[in-house]
Amino acid sequence: MSVLDARSLNRAALARQLLLDRSDLPVPDAVAHLGGLQAQEPQEPFVGLWSRLRDFAPQALDDALTGRRVVRTHLMRRTVHLVTAGDVLAWRSRHDAMLRGRVLGTYRRELEGVDLDELAAAGRAVLADGEPRSMGALARAVAERWPAVGSRPLGEMLVAALIPTVQLPPRGLWRAKAPVRNAPVAAWLGREVDPPAPPGTDPVGEALVRRYLAAFGPAASADLRAWCGLAGLPAAVAALRGELVTFRDERGRELLDLPDAPRPDPGTPAPARFLPAFDNAVLGYQDRGRVIDDAHRGLSVTGARFVLVDGRVGATWTVEDGTVAVTPLRRLTRPERTEVAEEGRALASFLTEGESDRVRVGTAPP
Repeated sequence: MSVLDARSLNRAALARQLLLDRSDLPVPDAVAHLGGLQAQEPQEPFVGLWSRLRDFAPQALDDALTGRRVVRTHLMRRTVHLVTAGDVLAWRSRHDAMLRGRVLGTYRRELEGVDLDELAAAGRAVLADGEPRSMGALARAVAERWPAVGSRPLGEMLVAALIPTVQLPPRGLWRAKAPVRNAPVAAWLGREVDPPAPPGTDPVGEALVRRYLAAFGPAASADLRAWCGLAGLPAAVAALRGELVTFRDERGRELLDLPDAPRPDPGTPAPARFLPAFDNAVLGYQDRGRVIDDAHRGLSVTGARFVLVDGRVGATWTVEDGTVAVTPLRRLTRPERTEVAEEGRALASFLTEGESDRVRVGTAPP
């Protein structure tokens, strides 16, 4: 079994994440290929797509959202993701148990004694009038039945777990500042999510394995679980073994992959790329060492925005008054600083719609 070193895994991940070469894919196709983009911060997917797509225009994502081809919804890991309409319809039922479990993991004491089927029915009855609601408004509408529970646990269980919902535009549109308004997936997309598969079968699990490897592989089963939050995929992996190839990483972990997926030469140059907060190129693995050093791993869950330098996290970035400010995490060579500054100027121009191309690259900490 071939061993893939960290640089080989890095280049494979970059290629599949569309970060080695920008792609000409249409926005919905890119979102589908990536298995969704993490989107709890509404403006972040625009940067994620800008870094991955050639000539990306924000209007293309706006049109996909208002045209109901992509949606914002709670899905993988119970976080808000931008996914295609087809994927939320196909995948949501497979995530139901995980979503319930994660909400209960936070609010088990508060929700003790609450019949979740009864709560779901009450929430659906409120939403049946077709009026989108905030999480708080929906919780208050059913709170009379469970007055001791509190609106936050009720609201999160309803919106993030019990009722498949989407966050409606203008939330998530370019430069829009809009509150969250939730509506049932069925009302927004015109049909109910697909029902669970018959017992003993897992077609969605198998689809998730294939899609994950296409966007993140080669990867271990633990990486797949870290991406989607689903623990029950061993049967899906076992069912697909005959069509997968296997490798090992330098730690000896078994890595699964699609036979024809790109695995570039580890010497392939990797251009500077700016990632948004919570990008799955970093968060989509249990072992994030292929992209980020252990010393900086904690930054990945705090909302830091990263700059990839030679394919790895080498700096963070923010925007201040139209200026992209880069803070290196290590010493950058002169060519690296030049490349980061050039990409930063392009990002500043994108974010300000051409009003500024200012970038400031600081010095690394001692």
